[in-house]
Amino acid sequence: MELVESTYWQDVMAADYAVPHDRALTDLTEELVRGLASTNPQVRDALAYPTLATWLERGIYDDLLPGFGDGLCAGLSYGLGEDGTDSVFRRSFTALTLAEVIHRDNAEFLVHDEVVMRWGDRLATWLLRERDLRGYVPDCGWAHAVAHGADAIGALARSRHCDIGVLRALLDVLADRIVKETQYRWVHEEHDRVAHAVMTILHRNMLTSDELERWLKPIAATAAQQPLMHDTLPEWPTPSVFNARGVLHVLLSQLAIGVKGFPIPGDDELFGRPIEARADLLLMLTEAVQGSQPYIYRPAANPS
Repeated sequence: MELVESTYWQDVMAADYAVPHDRALTDLTEELVRGLASTNPQVRDALAYPTLATWLERGIYDDLLPGFGDGLCAGLSYGLGEDGTDSVFRRSFTALTLAEVIHRDNAEFLVHDEVVMRWGDRLATWLLRERDLRGYVPDCGWAHAVAHGADAIGALARSRHCDIGVLRALLDVLADRIVKETQYRWVHEEHDRVAHAVMTILHRNMLTSDELERWLKPIAATAAQQPLMHDTLPEWPTPSVFNARGVLHVLLSQLAIGVKGFPIPGDDELFGRPIEARADLLLMLTEAVQGSQPYIYRPAANPS
């Protein structure tokens, strides 16, 4: 459904996103949320989402945040199970906007823990059940459900409401999404966004090396799959193998570089600390990458 007054919203953007006073905030918000489902990227990406994100960052919804987040969550189930249809835009951009809601709570401590956990449950259920993993859709722009879902998981991982059990669950959601069978190869930086969410969890320093090794095993096993000589496959690697290998490579790079994960205001002290399991995880990831393509990553006979 399109926004019916796009010129109206262009004027709002031109006024530095100042909230108009000629209409009720609830009406304005409903129209913007409808815009998240638009198949027109100028409405969805360039108008509805940035306006909502800006208003959230500026505190316009601070007194309404629990209800606003709950209302958004309804969009996560809209058309869920469909593949290749326009309904993906509402689901995916709902997740991206919900990430902004969680970021606002992370910065200002506005919402009770049971509310944030409710949002997390809805996000996890959606991300694991999402079938439409298209990245860029011709004529419609970005769908990007995996990337937006990873962004939302990363925002959630920053929450003060997330204890060690929740962080374990978030890692498991990401692992299950990585290895899940799909027809879609991730070719629009989904690997980077998923690895970035993992880095956010790692910076919480709550999980042991043994727990991280357990988490890594199914991803490494999927990445290590090799075709048999007599196999006649339409493509290799299959999308799930391709996706798992990509995440391993990017996560190894981000860990080696020292990427900090999703920043929020005021958390430099906590997230500036090094990852305690970094050395162990670098070794695990190196072995997993070597095992994924042993014909490439075998040790040189005479290393130079």
